[in-house]
Amino acid sequence: MPPVNRDVTIGDVASRAGVSRAQTARALGGYGSVSEAVHSRVLAAAEQLGYRANSLARSVSTGRSQSVGVVVGDIENPFFALSVRGISDTLRKAGYDVVLMNTGESPDLEVDAVRALDGKRVDGFLIAPALAPSYPHLQALVVSGRPLVLFDREAPGLVAPSVVVDVEVAARELIDDVVEAGHHRIGFVSTLSSPAASWNEDPQIAHTPVGRRLRAVADALRAYDLDLHAKDVRVGARGADDIRRHVRELVSGEDPVTTLLASDAVIAVSALEELRSLDVAVPGDVSVAVFDDPPWAGLVSPPLTVVSQPVLETGTAAARLLLGVMAGRSRAEVPALSAHLVRRGSIGPARAMQ
Repeated sequence: MPPVNRDVTIGDVASRAGVSRAQTARALGGYGSVSEAVHSRVLAAAEQLGYRANSLARSVSTGRSQSVGVVVGDIENPFFALSVRGISDTLRKAGYDVVLMNTGESPDLEVDAVRALDGKRVDGFLIAPALAPSYPHLQALVVSGRPLVLFDREAPGLVAPSVVVDVEVAARELIDDVVEAGHHRIGFVSTLSSPAASWNEDPQIAHTPVGRRLRAVADALRAYDLDLHAKDVRVGARGADDIRRHVRELVSGEDPVTTLLASDAVIAVSALEELRSLDVAVPGDVSVAVFDDPPWAGLVSPPLTVVSQPVLETGTAAARLLLGVMAGRSRAEVPALSAHLVRRGSIGPARAMQ
């Protein structure tokens, strides 16, 4: 029995199993070939001794770390929290560890995160890219042949599969309900930053989830000869105070919006707080809908109408796609995922005076 004050080595396992170190290494590392009998003896010995694989040594000998790097914009966002759950569950079942990096939606921090993960020799990358003019760090991964899958976002000009959710049908159904209820002015609030004066003047936004939502809403309104006015779309809301200011400006004054769309659950929380502080009734004074479906959305009063995305499924699909890419499948099939409208109680008739 080896001393308890040091790690159990492959040599210890080999001695206990009664086989060579080379056979033991192959059985534990999952490479090369060993007989079923040897494989069983080695695993039994490893379990008896409490052997823990040295992942660094394994990566040196096999060229694989059995780990995947995941880069997200904001882990506090419920979308990323749940999608990462789908990613980690799927990869763990396939024998991979997840190394998670959070960028705070900073392109510079994303570059640092990718560099750090590459230094750890992860076997593949799952990235929700931050908004940026270009993505040379991701292009470098593609050029070097590193397995890469994007999720929730796209990167213009980058030849890499991307798993995104189609919101067009759900957004059209939402706008149908809103317009039929007599609403003609719609406000939209998002944390997404853009250097452009207006959301529709920034081509980069079109490739983001917020851009897809805005485009779907604008297209749906256009079918009724209505416009999504640039002044009613507030992007770049940073923090609760900023969100509340945007909401206050949209629902107050001589020509307020009568419907408020929150781009995600984080926006919705601060928006509802501000509406309550202003004594603005939902849906009596302002109708509200959210492009997200957090657990509390059906519990507040009134329960919120939402465009619900298959968040867990998005993470699962992205992980499965990456597993296919890492396995060398040249024609990885990108799954089709769609949002759906959940009608609750936060959409009501527009006020008669408007």
